[in-house]
Formats: sequence, C-alpha cells, structure tokens
Amino acid sequence: MTEAYWSWAASPWRIGAGAVLLGVSLWLSARQVQRGGWRRAEAGAEALRMIGLVLLALTLLRPERVRVDRETVQPTLAVLIDATGSMATRDVSAPGGGAPISRAEWVETLRAEPAWTGLSDRYRIREIEFGRDAKGTDLHAALDAWARRPMAARAVLMVGDGDWTLDPSPIEAASRLREQETPVFALAVGSDRFMPDIELLPPHAPAYAPLGERLHLPFVLRSRMPDPAEVNVLLIEDGIERARRNVFLPAMGQTPSSIGFVPIREGERTYLLRAEPLPGEARTDNNEQTFRIAVRREIIRMLIVETTPRWEYRYLRNAARRDPGVEAHTILFHPRLPPGGGAGYLSAFPETREALARYDVVFLGDVAMGEGGLTEPQCQALRDLVESQAAGLVFLPGPSGRWHSLAAGPLGALLPVDLEADSARGHGTAQPGGLALTMLGRDHRLTRLTDVVERNERLWTQLPGFHWYAGVARARPGSETLAVHRQARNADGRIPMIVTQSFGSGHVLFMSHDSAWRWRRGVEDLYHYRFWSQVFRWMSHRRHLARGEGMRFFFQPETPAVGDRLDVQATPLDEQGFPMERATVEAVLTGPSGEPAPFMLAEIEGGWGTYRGVATVRESGAHTLAVRCRDTGRAADTVLYASEPDFEPVGRPARREVLRELAALTGGRSGDEAEAESVLRALRDWPPRPPRETRFRLWAHPLWLATLAGVFSLYWLTRKMLGRI
Repeated sequence: MTEAYWSWAASPWRIGAGAVLLGVSLWLSARQVQRGGWRRAEAGAEALRMIGLVLLALTLLRPERVRVDRETVQPTLAVLIDATGSMATRDVSAPGGGAPISRAEWVETLRAEPAWTGLSDRYRIREIEFGRDAKGTDLHAALDAWARRPMAARAVLMVGDGDWTLDPSPIEAASRLREQETPVFALAVGSDRFMPDIELLPPHAPAYAPLGERLHLPFVLRSRMPDPAEVNVLLIEDGIERARRNVFLPAMGQTPSSIGFVPIREGERTYLLRAEPLPGEARTDNNEQTFRIAVRREIIRMLIVETTPRWEYRYLRNAARRDPGVEAHTILFHPRLPPGGGAGYLSAFPETREALARYDVVFLGDVAMGEGGLTEPQCQALRDLVESQAAGLVFLPGPSGRWHSLAAGPLGALLPVDLEADSARGHGTAQPGGLALTMLGRDHRLTRLTDVVERNERLWTQLPGFHWYAGVARARPGSETLAVHRQARNADGRIPMIVTQSFGSGHVLFMSHDSAWRWRRGVEDLYHYRFWSQVFRWMSHRRHLARGEGMRFFFQPETPAVGDRLDVQATPLDEQGFPMERATVEAVLTGPSGEPAPFMLAEIEGGWGTYRGVATVRESGAHTLAVRCRDTGRAADTVLYASEPDFEPVGRPARREVLRELAALTGGRSGDEAEAESVLRALRDWPPRPPRETRFRLWAHPLWLATLAGVFSLYWLTRKMLGRI
C-alpha cells in the first residue's frame, strides 16, 4: 500500500519570518505603485516581486512530497540451493546414524522438516537451485539476481557448502543486499575437514608408446588419512593385471611414484590404474584413473657426430646399436684419420636437408665448427632440423675443447647453458665428482633410473663419479636443470650438469660430463642403458606422435583440455620420403559428437616443408585428428583424448567461513547442520520490513530554484525598462 502527502517545516519562527517578509514587501509594493501613478506597468512589476517573495517564503518552509510504501502482501523469501557437483560429497552424518550421506541428500531431508515447511506460513517461497549444469559455482550470480531487484525479497536463505569457484566474489552482491536491508541467512552443509581418503591423481600418460619397450608411467597418490599407510597400485589392461607397485603414503601428504610395464599389444589400448582401497576410506570412486595410449612399432633414427672415439662415444654407440628400436649412424671427424668405415658409419655428413631430415636425434660430441669439423651451413641445417622438424639434439662436450666453437655459430642459441669464456677445455679433478638431482630432476622422465622417487634420488648420488666436466657458468633462462655437480659451485650456485630446453618444436639436452659410461661399474648396462634409452625416446617423442604413409605430424599439448588451442605441425613426404615444400596441407579434428572441424596448415618459412595450423578443442573425450596433403593424397591420423577441467571436485571441505561472512555482512544468521533449526526459526521470526519512505524535496529541486531565479530576473528587467534602475 502507498500513501502520499506534503511535508512542511512549519516552525513558528519560519511562519513568522515569512509573514513579516510578505507584509513588509506588500506595503513597499503599494507605495511604489502609488508613486508611479498607479500605472499598470508599475503594478505588473510589483506583482512579479510579490510572486518571487511568495516563492521565497515557501522555500523557507521546505515543502516536500512524501511517499510511504507499506508492505501489505506476504513477504517473499528467496531460497537459493547449491546444486553443483561438490554437493555430491558424502561427508554429512545421516540423521539416524549410519554411513555418511551426501550434502545434496541432507538438503532433501531438511526440506521435509517442520522448521522448513513452516516458513511457507510466514513467507511466499521462491526456491531456486543454482549451478546444476554450470562449470563451477557462482555464488555472486545467485545473490546478485535478487540484489538487483529492490524490495523483491524480505530475506535470502542460502543452502550449500560455500565453495565458490567463479569470479566475482559474492561479497559484492551481499553488499548490495545490505544496502536494501535484505539479510542473508546461510546454512553451511558439509564437513570443514577432509574425510579419510586416498586419491589417485591423473597419471602423466604419453600419447603413444613403442611396442615391446618398457614404459614408466608417473603418477601421484594423495592421502587424507590420519595415519601413514602402504598402498598397492595396479595397472590393468583388459581386466588383466600388468604391473603392481607398492607405495608408502605419509599421513595427510602425497607421494609421486611410477609404475613400469611393457606394452605388448599394438593399437589404441585402454589401461586402468587403480589404488586398492584402505580400511576406513570415506570414498573409493577417486581411486581409479583410466587412460589410453597408442602402441606402435617405431624405429628411432639417430646420428652420432664425434671426433676421436673416446669411451663415452664407444659405449653410447654400443647402447644404440643394441637397442632394437634404434637405427644408429655415425660419422667421425678424426683430426688425423679419414672418416671411419664399417657398419653404421657414414663417410660424410648428410649433404642435403632431405637426407638430414631422416634423423630423429643427433648427438654432437667433441666436434668443432670449422676446419676438421662441421661447416657453418651444416650447423645451420642442424638448427633448422631441431627448430622446424621436431628433432632432438644432444650436446656431449669433451676435454679437447673443440665443441666450444659451436657456441659462436648457429648452434649457439640452442645451448641451454652459458659457457665460461676462459675454460674451453673444462675442469679436471683428481677426486671423482658426483651428481645430485634437482627438484625437477627427481621425477623427470630422463633421470628416472628406478620407479621409486626416493630411491631414484639416492641412486644418483651413488653412481660412479667423473673426473672432468665442462666449463659451464649457469643455466640459461627457460631451460630445465635436472642434475647439478654435488661438490663444485660458482657465484651462480652449483654447476649445472644435465640441462634441457625446448627449441622451436624440438628438444635440446646438454651433458656437462663425459663419464656416463662409468655407470656400468658393477651393474653392467643396468643404469647406463636405461638412461640412454630414455634419452633416445624422449628426444624423438614428438616426431613419432603420429605417422602415416607419406605424412608425419605432431601436436601440442598431447593431452589437451576443453578450450585449449591445439597446435598441429605436419611434414608431408614425397615418394622418396623427403619433406615437400609448397604443398597444400589440410587437417580435420573430429570430436565425440562426430562434427568435423576442418582447418588449413600454412607452410612455415624456412621450415623444411613443415606446415602449421591451430584448432580449438570444443569437447571432451576421444578426438580423431587427420592430416592430409592434397598434392599427393597421402594422409595420417591419430586419436587424442581431451579432458574437461573439474571445476567442482567432489571431496573438498565445505567453506563455512564464506557463508558466515555473507550472513554477518547483511545482518542475517548462519549455521551448520546442527544449527539448522535455530537458523530457520530466526528466519521465521524475522520482523517485517519497515515502511519505505521516499521524499521529493521540492524546495531543493533545480527547477524550483530556476523558477525563483527566473521570476526575480524578469522583475529586474521590468524595473530597468521602467527606468527605475
């Protein structure tokens, strides 16, 4: 109901002052008209003055139009219920005891309680569930929808776990509700502590793996258990256990580990990684992770460039030749002998880009740029091979210092370290030096010599040492240092010993010592072979992501998420297997819905027949990526798997403090499950909204002031026309 009336500041002194003002003015006006001979113009001028004075007198009384809105209908109660995925967390005690129920189930039982149903006697209920199909919790939007509707609700009741994952902050909407005197009552559902549980995080599975070669799959186990425990992790394929790993989990901590197995079946394989449940776990649905790997037969083509056949070179070449998945070629730039001959030896460095492009990995030993070594064009070709063709390059320096000249040529930008200018021959030591893994190297694919992280770190400190290391000043920005010198250091810290970096589409590895062959002492090929085998495969990984007859391509990221931009680089091959330039390359990304998304790949300038294109991942699940060269009709395809970010993870503690702050800011009340009845009772007894009064201040309105100014201005002009001024 709305009432309206005029309000006056009619105090006695204001009325008296106005009456005196009007009386004196009227007497003066009468005398002025009399002196003017009672002319009509004179009377009109004085009438204007009297009108202005009357308006001025009214201004002193401060007239205001008052409108009063009284609430006569049943007030509205906005009930906002959180329906997001986190409400499926089972951490609420059941009303009658027994196993915990989910937060959403507790809300359903609350709706049947008399304290809830009794609210309909006091309010008109507007119940809204928010976030059921949303990718995250937006408390701000739920509250703001009512904050922007003045007088729409007498109060807001919010029921949920308080966990908001989407900006902006709900405090902004709560501040608007406070200005409207609309309180927020909040019921926090769920425990504010983690329930006893272990969680298996998604493993870092590669997109493909070579058939018949051992693969080490890293994973992380997270514990919310009050006591330490040992957990069995199983790798299962087609219902058959392929591998098992026993992992020690500290209380309320996490443990990175890995599990090794040999893929024995070719094709797209689905694997299940499962952590066996522990007694007392609140939930077991997060103990499993499913992933897919494309298992293929692959041959890694490797080129070793060296000068003298030192021990490091000999054992590296033997490891490569004994690896059934590697095809190794070697060229020796011996300072006093012609190039070596025999199986696997080349008489000269590959003369054309096409011939060099066959190699997936190149090892550069103690070889110089210049006379008796590589030419500058050959160094440029190696740089282009890494940058454009996704090949790997490994620097293996030696004590002669010849390799130091590479830093001044095209390969200098590929070095992941800065060199000491006055230490081309490096540093020799009488006592053997040792290696120590960095935090990054503890669980890196290159430096994982055992499947247990703690044992792996300890093993690296026990490897046979080295008596020479290169003159390295520091690692360059953007590189990754996997191991450092255990004893030697300089002004920048410990000397980097194993450093990697990405360059263009390929990988670069720098080894600061030449004594990996000594790791064979007492264990033969156990660690030496495994290390180099991992280097071969990691450095060439991108070149083998997808391959077909006449086409090779790779993509990043290997396991994209919905919304990611998929960067695709392809190299079409002619009938001789050489990269093609000035070709037309197209690609199609097809998601689970079957809707194709075609896009073109543009040639990279100076890229040796490399073409690049970008597509956006729109769906989660299995996608088919097909790349085709129109000129030859040759194509290749692969399957990749896109994940959808989990914005509403189940199992996180409720954020009661968020709902408590919303209630405190707006003047409402909050509570947990045990306090639900008292909160609902306080809401039911909340007083009605006081009458809302709106005042229109006529005396201060700009139009009123303009009218006053206009009347007195007209009076002044009239007086001037009559010659009175």
